[in-house]
Amino acid sequence: MLEVMELSKKYGKNLAADKVGFTVPDGKTGILLGPNGAGKSTVIKSIAGLLNYKGTVRIQGMDSRTQEAKRQFAYVPELPYMYEALTVREHLEFITRAYGVEVSREELLELLEIFELKDKQEKLGGELSKGMMQKVSICCALAIRPRVILLDEPMVGLDPGAIKELKAQLLKRRADGCTILISTHMLEMVKELWDVTFVMDKGKILGTYARESLGNEDLEELYFSVTGQQEGVGQRGQSGQENRAVESSGNGGPEGRER
Repeated sequence: MLEVMELSKKYGKNLAADKVGFTVPDGKTGILLGPNGAGKSTVIKSIAGLLNYKGTVRIQGMDSRTQEAKRQFAYVPELPYMYEALTVREHLEFITRAYGVEVSREELLELLEIFELKDKQEKLGGELSKGMMQKVSICCALAIRPRVILLDEPMVGLDPGAIKELKAQLLKRRADGCTILISTHMLEMVKELWDVTFVMDKGKILGTYARESLGNEDLEELYFSVTGQQEGVGQRGQSGQENRAVESSGNGGPEGRER
């Protein structure tokens, strides 16, 4: 489970995240949805421990800053970083050792094969394209068998085959009880993945919506109606938002609307 409570982050005078709160239960996929500059990456990086922030984040009931909590989650950044002197295979070996996870060579090779990296396993990090670095980053995250996975715009830079495999892997992990949070503005890429979505803009959560509460309305219609970013739907977003979003719990969970 991932719990975010009253998370706030400032860059100088700019409030990038303003008392953000939501919950993603075990075995569910949450989507942090919003336009560029909404504050999505700030929230993801704060959860991952890369930024100082005010508020509380819990991973499987533990404070996210503790070492035990950090062992429970994996993070796939929008812009992956590779060690130039390590090969693709060595990246996976390094990350599994760092997390203290026993993973067989066969399991690592299977991951590399799924993402078409098996023939690239001896390439150095400095020789990889953006797309290959993204796939290595995903493999590293999956290899440690996390209970919570954070992904920041994970489809950017991936080819269609890799996108298909990533979706399949995320669905498999969700079925195994893993909690998943994806930050994105690419609606089409996550339409079959999500269980609850948190629509964000200007540092705030505008609404929290469970899939079953939407009826026939799809994610794209919801996004434009809530943010008012499409001509003719801005007014509907302001008036219809309260009717579609169900009553919120105090922590902004998937059963409710943000107050």
